[in-house]
Amino acid sequence: MLQTEFSRSRRDPSGLSVGLARTDGEIREAQKLRWQIFAEELGARLSTPEPGVDCDMYDSFCEHLVVRDEDSGAVVGTYRILSGEQARRLGGFYSDEEFDLTRLQYLRDRMVEVGRSCVHPGYRNGTIIALLWSGIAQYMTTHGYEYLIGCASISMADGGHGAASIYNRLRHNSLSPIEYRAFPRCPLPLERLNGGLATPVPPLIKGYTRCGAYVCGEPAWDPDFNTADLLMLMPLSRLDSRYARHFMKHVEFE
Repeated sequence: MLQTEFSRSRRDPSGLSVGLARTDGEIREAQKLRWQIFAEELGARLSTPEPGVDCDMYDSFCEHLVVRDEDSGAVVGTYRILSGEQARRLGGFYSDEEFDLTRLQYLRDRMVEVGRSCVHPGYRNGTIIALLWSGIAQYMTTHGYEYLIGCASISMADGGHGAASIYNRLRHNSLSPIEYRAFPRCPLPLERLNGGLATPVPPLIKGYTRCGAYVCGEPAWDPDFNTADLLMLMPLSRLDSRYARHFMKHVEFE
């Protein structure tokens, strides 16, 4: 497990605490929650050495941000964070598997990648994701990172028509400048899909764009999760000041 000075959590008035996992046991709790959400709830095909635990080669290079219900003791939300330095040791970001990130090459050392975001079904009222984003913001400011990237997923349960429709709406207002463009390795066949549906934008993607994040181009198809993934890029310089104040007041790490 990685160790940093950003490692202690503070309890929120709601009885929830957020912070980086400090033990292998805490990481395992987060991985079990990921299995519950991705494999059991969403039907993802996860390649893992142990059933019931979502674990891959990226985990040992990542920091694991967790939200815990201090009353029940359960981990109820998690994100994993991969720094540019750790990605270089590993050989790349997770996003490199889905996208050609050549145009973002010069940002890598100033960038962190977030992924495997999930929240327990009983806690999906917005509080958990706000605490997780607070933790990510604090991590980035503590370590001086300037850019955040991550894949945001859209269900392919309808064959991809909804994903195409969402992308067609987002590209008008949230598409990145050309110098930040990424290219899917397995593109969604947008030209063969009905891209005019009134499909609602998933809350996570809506949250990213409201904060100022870019969509870096067309979606990629992830066959293991059966999702269409958009690469999101958030330069901290674009983070709306209202959201910055909101995130940073949620939690302070000692």
